[in-house]
Amino acid sequence: MFGNQEKVKKEFNKYKNKALEFLNNQQKTGELLTQAQSKGKEQKHSLGNALGKLERLIELIKAYSKGEYRNISKSTLATVIGAILYFVSPIDMIPDFIVGLGIVDDAAVIGYAIKKISGELDEFEKWKSKNPLD
Repeated sequence: MFGNQEKVKKEFNKYKNKALEFLNNQQKTGELLTQAQSKGKEQKHSLGNALGKLERLIELIKAYSKGEYRNISKSTLATVIGAILYFVSPIDMIPDFIVGLGIVDDAAVIGYAIKKISGELDEFEKWKSKNPLD
């Protein structure tokens, strides 16, 4: 984990609390996911394997937003959206404009979120293998 795990957790929780605003707003969620996909493409070389993890989180939220997948807790939804919000924010623990380092904390938060929701994410992956997404 990047730096001090408690610091990452504290920073992440700020964004997780903001995530609740997105749970029932499909337009706002769609805009967030578009931003995340765009930034992911721009930063694909810097993100390394965190890009694949980010894409999994985006797929989960898309499936939920479309009503295709509902076997997920509100806490997990807030965790995923919080991680995505953190990722798209240009000003966080290490601002994105710091070349070479600005994406490190984003990758750490994505990894933290994946670890935190691994059980529910595994269930989503099982569901997805039986129900291919668009």
